[in-house]
Amino acid sequence: MTFTLRKKEILIDILARLPAKSLIRFLCTCKSWSDLIGSSSFVSTHLHRNVTKHDHVYLLCLHHPNFERLVDPDNPYFKKEFQWSLFSNETFKQCYKLNHPLGSTEHYVIYGSSNGLVCISDEILNFDSPIHIWNPSVRKFRTPPMSTSINIKFNYIALQFGFHPRVNDYKAVRMMRTNKDALAVEVYSLRTDSWKMIEAIPPWLKCTWQHHKGTFFNGISYHIIEKCPIFSIMSFDSGSEEFEEFIAPDVICSSWGLFIDLYKEQICLLSSFYSCEEKGMRKIDFWVLQEKRWKQLCPFIYPSHYYGTLGISKDNELLMEKRDFSRGIGDLHLCNYESKQVLETGIDLATIKYGEIEFLFAITYIESLVLLNNT
Repeated sequence: MTFTLRKKEILIDILARLPAKSLIRFLCTCKSWSDLIGSSSFVSTHLHRNVTKHDHVYLLCLHHPNFERLVDPDNPYFKKEFQWSLFSNETFKQCYKLNHPLGSTEHYVIYGSSNGLVCISDEILNFDSPIHIWNPSVRKFRTPPMSTSINIKFNYIALQFGFHPRVNDYKAVRMMRTNKDALAVEVYSLRTDSWKMIEAIPPWLKCTWQHHKGTFFNGISYHIIEKCPIFSIMSFDSGSEEFEEFIAPDVICSSWGLFIDLYKEQICLLSSFYSCEEKGMRKIDFWVLQEKRWKQLCPFIYPSHYYGTLGISKDNELLMEKRDFSRGIGDLHLCNYESKQVLETGIDLATIKYGEIEFLFAITYIESLVLLNNT
């Protein structure tokens, strides 16, 4: 009996090291392997190993599949092609293309990535935009039902997604505002497959304010909001359904170059609004949120030809883009905050333009078996 249990432990240890695509093939090996790989305990073991060991980690980027055809000056109706792909986190080679799980040819945007799941929806969100929680590694997805609580049109909608460890559930948070400052917040639970409208909106949110960037960490949705003349960070816990406000450092006076993300398991603010005293260089001011107070770290100094910050990777490296205006793309670079080293990946990011605002997308993706057999 002990020997049999030991053999199973060895098998689990071997299988947990494999990529998701190999494990999917092994489902057909035999019933015992299928039951093992599809069990909730193995799904958790495989995910935990990938997270702690940084195995099967990718850069998930939006790029142009045909770089040589980015611009056609003779055709005013030329439409650029966009493609989401997974790139190796080590070699930066393209590994997989991610086609829409329903086979749609329309472009989509990723609004969050957590434990192998991504939340996708339309480029421009409406209250009735379809949302899909998708695991591209196992080709499984869940489509949340349409909300029955919303029956008016909103001018602005923000969507975020992630895992809440305290309640052991995946949550999507949708925040909607009208031009008359009416605010509605809804939370989707993957476990119950249902939406819940949040009724208790704090008084400090019932005013005129403008939303900027956001992030999601440990089940909490964070947003940069501007209430002239100050900037704040609004947090919303998707588990306890509580709001909180953190006033941004006084020096922040513009949304240009302002970014919020996660650095070493701490919420951080990055601001590149000010020029650097050193000739030919720029700087990023850096703050982390510690015990509900902002602590300023040393600024990050970088060559001025780097155009902007896209986020921070799981390895705590700054994701930055060097703009190539002639080709309409951004070259992705990884910048180590501590060593100040800059690594060129060779990944050419696509630029999406809405009016005067441009977006580029690059995030970290970790493989998992979540949603396999609905676990």
